[in-house]
Parts: sequence; structure tokens; C-alpha cells
Amino acid sequence: HPSLVWIGAPSILENAVMQPGAHRVRTAGGSELDVRLVPKIATNLSYANDATAAYFAGRTVRMRGAIESTAGKDVFVARTIWPSDYAFEPSKMKTRPLKKNADLSDFIREPMKGASGIETRLLWERHPGQARDWKQKPVLGFVLNGAQGDDDESLGGHFAIATGRIGKEGEWADWAVNNFYNLDSFSEKGIVAATLPMDNYLMDLNSGQQYYRPSYMLVAVLNDERTAAAYQGGVQRVFNRFYRHDFQYRHASANCAGISVDVFKSLGWDIPERGPSAPLKSLAAYAYIAAKDRSLESGRKIYDYLNEEQTRLLPAVAFEAAGMDLLQIVGRNDIEQRPLSPYEQQLRSDVEAIFLVRIPQIPSSRATGSAPVFSFDEFQSRVPADQADWKIVPVEARPFPDTMRDASSPAEENPAPVPGPIAGIGVFTVLAALIVWRRRKQSKAVNKQTTPAKELVH
Repeated sequence: HPSLVWIGAPSILENAVMQPGAHRVRTAGGSELDVRLVPKIATNLSYANDATAAYFAGRTVRMRGAIESTAGKDVFVARTIWPSDYAFEPSKMKTRPLKKNADLSDFIREPMKGASGIETRLLWERHPGQARDWKQKPVLGFVLNGAQGDDDESLGGHFAIATGRIGKEGEWADWAVNNFYNLDSFSEKGIVAATLPMDNYLMDLNSGQQYYRPSYMLVAVLNDERTAAAYQGGVQRVFNRFYRHDFQYRHASANCAGISVDVFKSLGWDIPERGPSAPLKSLAAYAYIAAKDRSLESGRKIYDYLNEEQTRLLPAVAFEAAGMDLLQIVGRNDIEQRPLSPYEQQLRSDVEAIFLVRIPQIPSSRATGSAPVFSFDEFQSRVPADQADWKIVPVEARPFPDTMRDASSPAEENPAPVPGPIAGIGVFTVLAALIVWRRRKQSKAVNKQTTPAKELVH
């Protein structure tokens, strides 16, 4: 089936200069056009304000929206506003390879210092010293979004894979981003789980990632589209199953990072795993949380978080692991560190260059975001000790209608509230207690039989 692409709005206005106040733009033809921002979604906690208008004032922008007529006068109702100066400039990129593994996480954690535009860093190129002609080159992009400043549950960030081509002037607003979110709840910002254009993903005035946190990208420039096309084809098949509810979005085992990494794994890219966060600690955590919340389901959640592979659980770890392995694949020498699959061999031969991008948060009424966490321990260190003090944005459930389910598809089973190891420990404990009780009972019986009878006559 063809892939569903969520464009958000039908019209695009290119090369328009935003006027002060963000109420008018000067078009490429020299005329002026009134602008109105799409209304704020009622459940959205923040929105564009005067700081947003000041950020875009005087800049050439690309806007996605719709043209409406008010009192006989055309008005462009903007849904997304994309700064045209976000375009890549390959010839100006400075080469700064990673010297150690921690450099990639340091790049993410480094404060952005009020940057007004994107920052780039070239990590590797196949032909150093040659002119970088990347016009219309296909790309495979790894997108990492940071932590929100007003939602403690978002500290893990978000992860997505993008495909597309670099434009003739370095544009990338129309790249396709494969965005997995929970279908079974309403997003307070209007986020839709779908493949969508990059300008919609990052810069939508309600749901755009850049309005509530900073973002980062690792971009692989390709000399052949086959590796990116293979991923896009694979993820489209996953979206088809996702929309049919063949499987559910699960924050531990099937989240944005896990689903994206699984697509690469199905293609043959074996991104090195980091292992679960704390399998042993999960046993005690299950018992503690289940007792504290009086909920086996709550206990199951913490158990799953601590036992899930970290590259599937944490977006920042997935980003780092994929990026470091890609650099290993393209830069390796003749000494094979591991046998490469056909897809990994394609990556090795197709990647022309790899660079990083840092994208600042757009000023608005929302609190400033930060880098995402890289571990469960870091998450715990950044949230209040008492969960009652967490900043949480409640969302309404959106159950999938049973009438829309495909009867021929096998139903996904929900995980048992008591995990197997916990149940095993429970059974072992009960059996051990029974054995101890039985032995004590037998010991008492033997002692009773061997006790001398009391003298009846003295």
C-alpha cells in the first residue's frame, strides 16, 4: 500500500521575508501579504509569542499553510515557519572528527548558547580536499530531539529517522521524517504518528519539536539512494502494521527508538547493543513500585524499563550507538572487526560524508528544553525524588475501535502484570517456605516421639 504522508497544510510560500510582528511578509515578487498564525490547540500549554516574532523578523522564511480570503483580502494562515537560512552550506563546514566516543554525547550535552541558527560539524568524508557537491544527494538522517523543560516524562527525548535529498541550495525542509508516537492517546500538541515533512516535524506552530526542545541530527550523505530507499520501504511496511494496530506503541519495548532501530535490524544493520539498564535492580524495583502504588501494572512498567535493551529504550543511546557504528563501518580498515551484512556493505560503499547538526529551540512561551538523558540513572537524578512533584502533562486515552481491527491479524498479547522471573522468585519463595515449614513440623514430631515419658510414681 502507498505510504501515508501527513503534510499538515496544502500550500507553501517560499522566499518570503517576515516583517516585524509576524503579521505580514514580503513575497519573492516584492508584494506584501498578510499573515495569520494557525490557532493554538486548546490543550497546548504554550505557543508562539512576541519572542517568536522577533526571532523570525527580517528573515527569509518558507511557510506551510493555506490561503484564506478575509473581506476580499488574501491572508496566508501559517502552520509552519521555516527559516531559509537553515540551509546547509557544505563548502563552509569545518571538519572536526570525533576523537573519542564521548565526543558525540558531549556534542549533544553542550549548551547552545542562544544560537539563532543551526550549527554543523563535519565528522567524516570519503574524499577530503575535494569540492563537496551535495546537490540532490540522497541522505539518511538520524534525528534526536531533546528534553522538554516543562514535562519530566519527556526527559528521554525523542528519536526519528529521516530520508530525502539535499536541495540545490542546501535545503532540507522537505525531507521525510518517520515519526512514531502513541496512537492510543491524544497528543496535547496535536502530534500525529506518521511520515511527515521535516518542516512540519520541527516547525509546526503547535506540534513542532523545535517549539519545546532543542534537536540534533547526524546526517549520512549518500552517493546512491538504495540504503535510504530500503529504510523508507521498510518503515512504510511497519507503519501499515502500526496503523492496523497489529502492535501497540509501548514506552519501554516499542517506542520511537525501538521501532526505528528494529527497522534497521530487519534490513541487516546490526547496531551494537548496550544491554539492559539494571536487570538485578529491576527485581527489587518491581516489588517496591508495585507495593508503593498498589499496582502490579506500575511494577511491570519499571521492570520493563530496567530490562529493555538501551538502544531500543533511550533515544539518545540509539542516536549515539547508530552514529558511532556508522563511523566505524565507513572508516574501518581492511582488518575486519565483524562480518558485514549486505546492507552494512551498502552503507560502507554508499556514504559520502557524515556530519552533525545542532538545531536551537525556537523562542516561545514554553520553558527552555535541554539535552535528553543517556541513562535511567541520569533520568532519576533529573526528576524530583517524589513522583508527586513531577511536572506531567496529562493526555486523554484514544482507544482503537474494535470494529476497525483486522480479524485476520493475530492479536498482540499484553505483557503479564507479573513478569516471569518475578513469578519464578515468588514460586521458589513459596516452595522454600513450605519445605522449611514441613521440615520443622517433621522435626517437632520426631522430638515428641523421643522425649522420655514422665515418671508417674516417685
